[in-house]
Amino acid sequence: MKPGAIRTAAAIAMAVALPGCGLSPLYGGGADGPVQSTFAAIEVAPIDGQSGWLVGNALRDRLTGASGGARYRLEVKLDDQIAGLGVRRDDSVARERRTLRARYQLIDLTTGAVVLDATAGSDAGIDVVGSEYATIAAERTALERLSGNVADQIVARVARFAQTSK
Repeated sequence: MKPGAIRTAAAIAMAVALPGCGLSPLYGGGADGPVQSTFAAIEVAPIDGQSGWLVGNALRDRLTGASGGARYRLEVKLDDQIAGLGVRRDDSVARERRTLRARYQLIDLTTGAVVLDATAGSDAGIDVVGSEYATIAAERTALERLSGNVADQIVARVARFAQTSK
């Protein structure tokens, strides 16, 4: 057989075998699918602090938001920590680690039951330089990046819940 014919035969065999493996697309069904319809029925409760504002906005951007009648409420509690890691000879901090952890619950508003209770988290390393302004800017940038990462983890877990609960 020619190499092109082998590739074609392999592609056909994989296409035939794929439906039998039990995999299905997470966002299958488009806007009417179980994941997108669940996303549209979620309201994000206010989250305290600057990190809460960032995570809340990221979640609202990713979940498309409820238009009127929300079925679920997503409640998030954050723990934002900065810890010094490296120490220079003059006992000043050379490196920091910023950690953002979230505990979140998806609450069914019709029954008041917690249908999903999980955690998410991310961390980033920050170089502490001679300029205080540069260090503060790096800490803020790290928080923005961590907020997006945590929101992505929460949305992925809610999507898995939506897919399995329908």
